[in-house]
Amino acid sequence: MKATDYLMKEHRLIERGIAALEAGTLKLEAGVDVRPGFFLDATDFVRDFADGCHHKKEEDILFITMAGKGVPVQGGPIGVMLAEHEQGRMYNRGIKSGVEKLQAGDPSGQVEIIQNGRGYAALLRQHIAKEDGILFPMAERVIPPPEQEQMWQDFDRVEREEIGDGVYEKYLAFVETLEREINSL
Repeated sequence: MKATDYLMKEHRLIERGIAALEAGTLKLEAGVDVRPGFFLDATDFVRDFADGCHHKKEEDILFITMAGKGVPVQGGPIGVMLAEHEQGRMYNRGIKSGVEKLQAGDPSGQVEIIQNGRGYAALLRQHIAKEDGILFPMAERVIPPPEQEQMWQDFDRVEREEIGDGVYEKYLAFVETLEREINSL
């Protein structure tokens, strides 16, 4: 398996997490009583898997390897992806802030959750489309197969040493729990 294939597999899981988050925001906006902890769980998924695992592999391995092959960081596709990663982090913090306000009795937290949840979902959908359709094919062109194999091994090492074994399976089960909860409302 190419390193980019594994990243795309992770994208499919992230898309499921985004869909659950977005469904939660739609229900919240429609007046459905969505548990505030649901949104905290969604922000944990984003922080720990989408950002802490997936983006870590992109930023620390893929992007550095691509830059070493001449793909520009500033003003190029890598720079755009890095900026979008940071924008996603801001949306995630906004969701968490909204939950904290809501839990403290401030109803404006609901609007903050909805706006940031929708913003994050929209950002990540187009971000993933750009990576799958443009950046990853570019990486496959500029990085020779032996180096792609090394990236795959580096991804595996990052998961084992820095994140923990079975991370994909753990977060697959986590997303399935989010999906069941939001679909039951």
